[in-house]
Amino acid sequence: MDIIDNNLQSQIYAYGLQFIESLGFSSNMAHVLNSLILLFLLAIILYAIDFLLRKILMLVLIKSIRRSKTRVDDYLIRNGVLKFATHLIPLLIARQALPFIFTGFDKTTDFALLTIDALLTVTITLVINAGFKTFKDVLASKKRFADKPLDSYFQVVTIILYTICAIILFSEITGKSPAGLLTALGAASAIVILVFKDTILGFVASIQVSSNDMVRVGDWIEMSKYGADGTVLQINLNTVKVQNFDKTVTTIPTYALISDSFRNFRTMQKSGGRRIKRSLNIKMGSIRFLEPDEINDLKRIKLLKSYIIEREKEIAEFNRTHVDDPTMLVNGRRMTNIGLFREYLKRYLLNNPKIHKQFHLMVRHMQPTEHGLPIELYAFTTTTDWPVYEGIMADIFDHALASIPFFHLELFELPSSTDFQEFLIAQHNETKKQSH
Repeated sequence: MDIIDNNLQSQIYAYGLQFIESLGFSSNMAHVLNSLILLFLLAIILYAIDFLLRKILMLVLIKSIRRSKTRVDDYLIRNGVLKFATHLIPLLIARQALPFIFTGFDKTTDFALLTIDALLTVTITLVINAGFKTFKDVLASKKRFADKPLDSYFQVVTIILYTICAIILFSEITGKSPAGLLTALGAASAIVILVFKDTILGFVASIQVSSNDMVRVGDWIEMSKYGADGTVLQINLNTVKVQNFDKTVTTIPTYALISDSFRNFRTMQKSGGRRIKRSLNIKMGSIRFLEPDEINDLKRIKLLKSYIIEREKEIAEFNRTHVDDPTMLVNGRRMTNIGLFREYLKRYLLNNPKIHKQFHLMVRHMQPTEHGLPIELYAFTTTTDWPVYEGIMADIFDHALASIPFFHLELFELPSSTDFQEFLIAQHNETKKQSH
């Protein structure tokens, strides 16, 4: 059944034509003006219908859908199935109304109908694709499909769907059978793949990058292989442009984003915290048990006082019941300078307002090396801004480095030329004393 009655269409067109001719315009000019006026009115009506469907009908449907217990309808809204479907009604109305609007203009009518058919094909494709996305989300919500690579499967479906859409569009525009196009493409596929290899790789990569949300314009990425470390400026079919922090620009092939490894800092920036992971190398010869007077001196450190008092009670109780010869220091438990230093650094970080308390925070031993014992500070700042982050980290390590002597520890560093000179002078002086 026609959406708009044919008799009504004819009456509207005839009335408009008579009115314009009554204004003194010639018959040919009256036809042209009548078509333009009706086309303008149709555009307003279609926009109003589309607006009402999207704003009013969609609001009603969304409210009712959100009240339901099932999640399928939520997926329908999120993937835009209803949004794309509402565009079909204005297009169908336009397809029926355009022939009578362009009465007597056969070529214009054919072009208008061809345009509407192309828009209908694209819209139907988008509706079907959104439906597939909804189906994928439904499957992903099931436990048995939770660890399955659904994205990869449905990306293939999307590519096939868009290919079919392109073939149909080509057939509609040229008026040729799709079979002829497929035959020609099959015969020329080897040449096409050879000539457009980079473009095809870039096209496939861009679909992967977009569908997996791997990279967006504005993301901070690092790709050492190409010397890229900065903000993504542009993503196109063949290349990705990255502005490095030294203001140079690196161009990366788009397909490299799926064939090679890279780091994207977007999630870090969204999290609100950036990691500090840096070590202090302590000279292992300076690590030892603390004497009672040294422990009493460290009680003057506000952050450690309560901890030391508690640990003294705990150690004394343990040694009283488990140690036979307390004069041997390795018997039982004792406080060490490295242990108190670790605890101090941990409490210092916990009391630092610029350190994120909701993320991992620890001060730990790393594997000892020929460069000493690494004490690693692992924490997250409350900001992701690079200059501010570097300032916070520098302040923390300034304080940590300056605190080391208070715990009777030494920082490991390789001897410099000055150290060798002082050693040789000392040896020379010692030799002279012995000779005298």
